[in-house]
Amino acid sequence: MAPTLPRIDLCMDDLERLVDRTRQAPLTADEHATLKAAIDTLGYLAHLVEQKGTTLDGLRQLLFGATTEKTRDVLARAGVDAPRAPRDDGPDHDPGGHGRHGVAAYSGARQVPVAHAQLQHGDRCPVCPTGKVYRQRDPGVLIRLVGQAPIMATVYALEKLRCHLCGELFTADPPAGVGAEKYDATTGAMVALLKYGSGMPFHRLERLQANLEIPLPASTQWEIVAETATRLQPALAELTRQAAQGELVHNDDTPMTVLALGRPGAPDDDADLAPDRTGVFTSGIVSTGEGHRIALFLTGRRHAGENLAQVLAARAAELGPPIQMCDALTRNLPQPLAVILGNCLAHARRRFVEVTPSFPAECRHVLETLREVYRHDADARAQGLGPQDRLAWHQAHSGPLMDDLQAWLTAQIDAHGVEPNSGLGQAIAYLRHHWTPLTLFLRQPGAPLDNNICERALKRAILHRKNALFYKTLAGAHVGDLFMSLIHTCELAEANPFDYLTALQRHTDALVATPSAWMPWNYRDTLAAAALDSG
Repeated sequence: MAPTLPRIDLCMDDLERLVDRTRQAPLTADEHATLKAAIDTLGYLAHLVEQKGTTLDGLRQLLFGATTEKTRDVLARAGVDAPRAPRDDGPDHDPGGHGRHGVAAYSGARQVPVAHAQLQHGDRCPVCPTGKVYRQRDPGVLIRLVGQAPIMATVYALEKLRCHLCGELFTADPPAGVGAEKYDATTGAMVALLKYGSGMPFHRLERLQANLEIPLPASTQWEIVAETATRLQPALAELTRQAAQGELVHNDDTPMTVLALGRPGAPDDDADLAPDRTGVFTSGIVSTGEGHRIALFLTGRRHAGENLAQVLAARAAELGPPIQMCDALTRNLPQPLAVILGNCLAHARRRFVEVTPSFPAECRHVLETLREVYRHDADARAQGLGPQDRLAWHQAHSGPLMDDLQAWLTAQIDAHGVEPNSGLGQAIAYLRHHWTPLTLFLRQPGAPLDNNICERALKRAILHRKNALFYKTLAGAHVGDLFMSLIHTCELAEANPFDYLTALQRHTDALVATPSAWMPWNYRDTLAAAALDSG
């Protein structure tokens, strides 16, 4: 993109008055500079639009700057002086940000112990005549990183011998452990992780592998992940069953394209829906229970609430209704199932962020109040408070803030200080209308403030949509849902998704027999127990 022009904030009313002035009298130097800047900007934008590499995001950032919803930055863009409130993080607070990792971060690296060439534990010290050397608990470390192709290949040249008399052919046996399959379990795990975890389309990986002289066609990649998905279905079914028992569920959805669903007469798993339903969505569900978080992705014509209802249909009858966190759209509700509904405070806050340039003083009051509420929530998290203690903490510290905010919102409307149809009026109306579910965290133990965890989970589906653009068939969408669910659940459990997908493929029979023992948070214990039994 070409170099940016100096930024001049100018509203359309000022520009229109300036144009009218050109008809009456000569312009002043400042007026002439302003008009010239506006014309230069128009020409510059026209030039950018003609460029092949220009994107809407680039133009948006050029005109309005980088987007952020931090209270200080939102108010600064609106011309409101809002210095950061002092915050005592203690003398030992480490801001971090140096960008370097210690050896502990490389837990997935191959570990190679290196013994000392001349000395052993208990030997005489070569420097002093009477001392002895002892092994230290922490060894010296060297970290070396190497590059390689995502999918590696090994060609085994098996020697062949032929009898010159009888013609019998003798071929060398392959080395032990090579296996009979051309594609190892790690191949399926890596392709799935690149495609559904990192957003690399099949054709890009095909081109990369071809450049590295280890070809892997896109069609072959699909065959590998489709077969792998079939073998891993028990893991997804168990994740879904356990997600239904969660104490807290988040849900939301994002548009998705499935080409086959746009064709007349195409098969549809959601054939019981109304025939005029044309939208296609990927729903994200994040369930928390027994200390574990599970992410599920479901693609089809159903909305997030309908997909959540299908998941909760497997909920144990003796369990009470779960806490549900979502935005205020009615399509997010799992009708007719009962839930303890909470609405996303971040969605309500965003409405004030959007109108801050027009109503800076009023929005500043709301944004700074909510900032303090979020700080109290961060303090509770830093102290490791349990659900009941966290509830008491919010009631003591956030409750008075929210009560004052509710009174202020009511006063704005009752005093007719805000036009109801204005942007600020609609933001206030949204906050007041949904006040009860928006403040669930003041009444219900364990209720979160917002739905951000689900929003972050849906970024995985959005990344796929941006890079691959669509799913071709509903079967392909279900394969993507399976791998996204397993991969993101691994991330939430701080487990290695590559190792997890590989382990599931190598222990398919055990997975089918006891799927609950092969979840991202306990599969390593299962592997360790199996190793002890076999030993």
